[in-house]
Amino acid sequence: MDSSILRLADDELETLAVFRHDLHRNPELSGREYRTSMRIREFLSALPECQIIDMPIETGVVARIPGAQAEVMLRADIDALPQTERTDVPWRSSVPNAMHACGHDLHATALCGAALLLSRMKRAGVELPTTDLVFQPAEETGTGAQMLMDAGLFDRIHPEVCFGMHNWPSVEVGKVVCREGALMAALRNFEVVVRGSGGHGSMPHLNVDPIVCAAAMVQSLQTVVSRNVDPLVAGLLSINMIEGGSPVNRVADEVRMKATVRSLSDDVLERMTERVEEIVGGTARSYGCQGEVIWGRRVPMVWNPPEMMAEAIGCVERSGCSLADAAPTLVGEDFAYYRAHVPSFFFWIGSRGPGAEVHELHAPQFLADDGAISYAAQLYAACVARG
Repeated sequence: MDSSILRLADDELETLAVFRHDLHRNPELSGREYRTSMRIREFLSALPECQIIDMPIETGVVARIPGAQAEVMLRADIDALPQTERTDVPWRSSVPNAMHACGHDLHATALCGAALLLSRMKRAGVELPTTDLVFQPAEETGTGAQMLMDAGLFDRIHPEVCFGMHNWPSVEVGKVVCREGALMAALRNFEVVVRGSGGHGSMPHLNVDPIVCAAAMVQSLQTVVSRNVDPLVAGLLSINMIEGGSPVNRVADEVRMKATVRSLSDDVLERMTERVEEIVGGTARSYGCQGEVIWGRRVPMVWNPPEMMAEAIGCVERSGCSLADAAPTLVGEDFAYYRAHVPSFFFWIGSRGPGAEVHELHAPQFLADDGAISYAAQLYAACVARG
């Protein structure tokens, strides 16, 4: 196949940039992506080869470009984050406390661009497999992939292989990280509730102070990684929120903490969850409190099968991108859930513009460069046109 057919024309890129800026200006949080989903449907419905698949979902879009019997799934996420954008582009977020701080507007636009490319190729007579386009909501809460599957995603589509990608701000536009094995972390978020018995702050002997107990837990939980995880294996425990207390002179009844454990090893993740339970329970008892751990859903690792590596590299080469290298990360991605149903491969695509300062994902200054749109769209399309 002539790889030039996988290149977007200037007018197509202009259309996609306008589309991306609209999504960026109007971000929507996880599970609330109503306008975003509508805009994606409008874009896809304008492509004569594209069919929207009816799904019992409030947000997100599933579509198909019919082709040969073989079936390929392409996935992009579409939700934003609850934070305030601090960039100076004219199309920065217009929504208070919401921004595309992870670049999902770029991902959604790139998948729309791939649909445009594949539709054009099909009209030109290029034989392609059937393509399933999955615009997934609620990746940031780790619930979107499972929600789609619970809604019957794999009853309506039957892909033989699945590809996804995430922009990577430390990698230059035009380059792609294509790595086999563990790429992104298995994780479990959790909440700790420490219950004591509050009362007047002048009478500590009559109270059971959960703040003191919680402080001891914070210190003890730091030993989960330093003393229970092989130092040559990646593991992380991070306590990211603690709240409790009273603005007046009163000992609190309850303290809550939110935290996460992550690893590139399933065994290590399991060991860390065990130690969290033991430390919370033991520390609470020693301070006369009650301690409870409330676990969130376990998100599996993003793991790229070695047997798909050669094919994935070929997709990168056909897309016009070049290969880059980067170490695995303890960032999580619910793309990992699809692997239980279909062989799946995940790329990182460079989103740092020429000479730009690196602002990492979830930073208020983060902004994926528009130049990544064409490379991401072409890589998606190349994953379909693999022959």
